[in-house]
Parts: sequence; structure tokens; C-alpha cells
Amino acid sequence: MVAQAAMADEAPATAGAAPGSVRSAAATGAATAASTGADLVARLGTARTAGSWIGADGRPVVAVTDTGAAAEVRRAGAEARVVRHSMDELRSATAALRAAPRVPGTAWVTDYRTNRVTVEADSTVSTGDWARMSQVADGIGSFVHMQRARGRFTTRLNGAQPILSTGGRCSAGFNVTDGRGDFILTAGHCGPTGSIWFADGQGSRQLGTTVGDSFPGSDFSLVKYDSGRAGPGADVVAIGGGNGVRITGAGDPAVGQRVFRSGSTSGLHDGEVTGLNATVNYPEGTVTGLIQTTVCAEPGDSGGPLFSEGIALGVTSGGSGDCTTGGTTFFQPVTKALTALGVKLIVSAPQQGAGQGAASSGAPSTPSAPATHSAIAPGAVSPGASAPVTGATTGVTLLTRLTDPRNVGPGLLVIAGSLIALVATRWIRSEQDRKAYQRYYSATWG
Repeated sequence: MVAQAAMADEAPATAGAAPGSVRSAAATGAATAASTGADLVARLGTARTAGSWIGADGRPVVAVTDTGAAAEVRRAGAEARVVRHSMDELRSATAALRAAPRVPGTAWVTDYRTNRVTVEADSTVSTGDWARMSQVADGIGSFVHMQRARGRFTTRLNGAQPILSTGGRCSAGFNVTDGRGDFILTAGHCGPTGSIWFADGQGSRQLGTTVGDSFPGSDFSLVKYDSGRAGPGADVVAIGGGNGVRITGAGDPAVGQRVFRSGSTSGLHDGEVTGLNATVNYPEGTVTGLIQTTVCAEPGDSGGPLFSEGIALGVTSGGSGDCTTGGTTFFQPVTKALTALGVKLIVSAPQQGAGQGAASSGAPSTPSAPATHSAIAPGAVSPGASAPVTGATTGVTLLTRLTDPRNVGPGLLVIAGSLIALVATRWIRSEQDRKAYQRYYSATWG
């Protein structure tokens, strides 16, 4: 295939995985610690907790509202942070924000580490709308914080290893299957159901058709391969330079986790998860339940994969800023998309102690096990096990395209057509002006 989840030279690995594909002990330990934090939050309940995150040392930190809960957290080996507002209060605040009149260009997320709800407004939000949003925030409480964001909150149309349609260019995030056929999971704003996708700019290599989508509300869609199969190497996502990363499962990130994103405009970049269940009011509509990160992205990165240690986490939705000055990027959680669409990831063979993986080259694709890997310590993580990428369209410069003999004929036709249209338009306009002058002259001198 010629998409972001690109083909590799080798087929998905089999049960005896190479040592290099096994996650590091540090990363595995951090994942276990993160699970401890999530378990504590679930056990203590939302009235006594306010989320959990990964600390700088890789240990889980749990926000609690009373000393009894703090003692229980410490007995479990986690760090306790006593805060004023519970998760119930924070969720009530975000519900009040959703109930207020919608303002495009705004976004909000629950910040576990500061125990507040942060509301951001981009450069398109007027002074009047800012004042009205501030009034809503003040009415909720002092733990709702307002701040301006750089640039504009926009969907990031275009993409990593590009797939193209008449509606624009996007990138495939991950290869998935329903057991009968294979699909590309990408962003929902890339195109509605029925959109036809190509693997090249000339429209000669049809890739597939969008058969399901959700946008706004959520931001995911499903593109069915015309061939029915993703092909060998479907468990690899491209990260540039002919390199890729093997995907071994799907999971949900934690606040504080270091993550990676790949896109054709800006390449491979990393950052940190800063919030979960974020809401963004794009110009096209409101999307909820997003992952907020410090990973940069630019127009051209939409639909691309978010991952860490080979675990698929999300697909690029949108954000603000760029990769020169930095910014905020939001991602559709991959687990929610998989559940809603009734599909599973095509993954590499199981690691030591992991679940079922993909079949070897040429065999029907095997879905991933319902693994739920969690957060990784910020300093002990990599994108995942490396793998070569083949079958992808390599970068082509504008000069190369212009000098390609195959493009000369179509280019001359376009130029000739444009000149004819220009001459015809000027002639029509001249005739209209002449007749208008005649009518004016007749009316004046009658």
C-alpha cells in the first residue's frame, strides 16, 4: 500500500520476536506503574480523585481530595497529590462549557496536574466572544482558567504518506481489519462516506473508498481497500527516510506520557500528553473526547498516527501553531474509533507476554488482541521497533514534477485551456461593456 501505515520488506513477525522488538524494561515498568494509578482512581471513585498522570521520575501520581484517599494511594506505591476539586466537579465544569453558546476557535481540557479546566481561545475569537466566554468561566468557578492560544485551531488536512481525493490530501493512520477485509483508519474530517482515495497525484492508482465516518462529534473514518487487503507490512507505520515502526497493539495514553507523531509536512515529532477528553470547537463543528498534546503539527499532517513504543494511540485531528514556534495538537483516540467502527488493528506478532498478532505475508490479516497498554515514562520511551518501509510514494520535488516528460503534455493542455478561457472571458466582458455603453448613450441622447 502507499499510505501512512506503509508496507515493509518483511511480513509481520511471528511468535519468536527478535530481541530488538521487545519493549524496554524501563518502558514496561512505567506502563505497570501507570496501570496502578488508573486502578487507584477507579477504586477510589471520581468523588475522591481528580485524575492521574506520570511524574517526571516515571512514577504514577494520583490527585485525591482527602487524606484517607492519599494514604491508600501511598500504600499502593504511588504519589498522592491532595487537591481541592474532584473529578465530579471538573466534569461538571466542562458540561457547563458545552452547554454555553458555541464559539468556534475555542477548546478546553481538564488539566489533572493543575486541578483546573483550561479554556483556550485562538486568534479568530473576537473580543466580544472572549468576554462572553470569560463570563461563563467566572460563573463556574475560579478553577476554570482562560488563556489565548497561538494561531488558529484548524483541522490538519493533507498528510503523512499521502492518500488523495477530490476533497484534499490526508494521511492514513493505521491499517485495521474486520476479519473479512482490510481498511485504513484516518481522520473523519478528511472526507465523508463515499470519498474515493488515490495513492498518487495523477489519480491513476485508486486506493479505496470511505465507507464510514464520524465528524464532527468525533474525528475518524474508515477507508476500504479496493483490493480488499492491506498487503504485507500492514503492521508498519512510516516515519520518513524509508524507515517505519511496527505497531504491536492499541491503547489509551496517560497525562505526562511521551508520544510520537508522523506526518509528511513536518516529519516525525514527539511531545507530551497534556490532557484527555478535550473539546475543540473547529470552524466545521465541535469534536469531543480528544487527546491534547504538545506535539507540533502543520497543515499536511492530518490523519497521521500517534503512537509510543509501538502502541497505537490516536490519529491526528487538528490544533494550532506549527513546528517552528510550537503549538498544541489534538488526536482522536484510536481505541474509541476501533470500538465504534467494529474493527481491530493489524499488528505485529505478539511480544513476550503479549496477545495475538498479524499473520505472515500473504495470509489473511489477523486483528490485534484487545490490549490496553498505558503510559510510558517521559525519559524511557521510543517510537517502537524499527522496520523498513517499501511501496510508499517517495517525496517528489516541484522541479521534478515540472520536468517529468509524463507531465509535459497535460501541463500544456492546462496552459492552452487557461489561455482560451482568459481570451474568451475578456471578449465577453468587452461585448458586455460595449452594449452597456450603447444603452447608456441611447438613453442619454434619446
